[in-house]
Amino acid sequence: MADLPNIAALVPAEQKARLRREALARRDLFAADLKRVQAAAASVSDRVISDYPAMLRGGIVAGYWPIRSELDPRPLMAALDERAVPLALPVITPDGLVFRRWRPGLPLIDAGFGTQGPPPEAPEVDPDVLLVPLSAFDRRGNRLGYGQGNYDKAISRLSAKRPLITIGVAFDVQEIGEIPAEPHDRPLDAIVTQVQSITITK
Repeated sequence: MADLPNIAALVPAEQKARLRREALARRDLFAADLKRVQAAAASVSDRVISDYPAMLRGGIVAGYWPIRSELDPRPLMAALDERAVPLALPVITPDGLVFRRWRPGLPLIDAGFGTQGPPPEAPEVDPDVLLVPLSAFDRRGNRLGYGQGNYDKAISRLSAKRPLITIGVAFDVQEIGEIPAEPHDRPLDAIVTQVQSITITK
């Protein structure tokens, strides 16, 4: 089998694809231990609430319903619901990612890409804070998703209307040295893992 080219020789899209594969492999391996995954989700919940209290006051927080080996934000969303923070979940539509009001215990439907979200009768809202899933991240706030660009487009749309706070949540093993950023990429405001909170200076 031919040797793989050095990653620096690849165009950004190819670099991202390789970095995504490598980061997802680490995430899958980490997530194979259920107790470790549950502890990480609880730790991220505690860190977001303790380290970013101002971000979680007075606005709608959009989480996500986890798929694959993603960090589970449901403990955090439950903790926010207990604090009377209004919540929303994303749904993939022909017009892109939209967000509908939700709280724990309400019904869910297939929301696209293997995830779950509120049904069409749930009110559509523009969240003030996004909890963003990711494949990989770096310390400049750059993230890799799954290559569809759904969150980048949603962040651009929402932030054009009013200030928007974006918090990536992930396992620490998903950190990489540098993600090749492209013009359409939208850096995050913060990243929280089970061992650290990173606030991005812009």
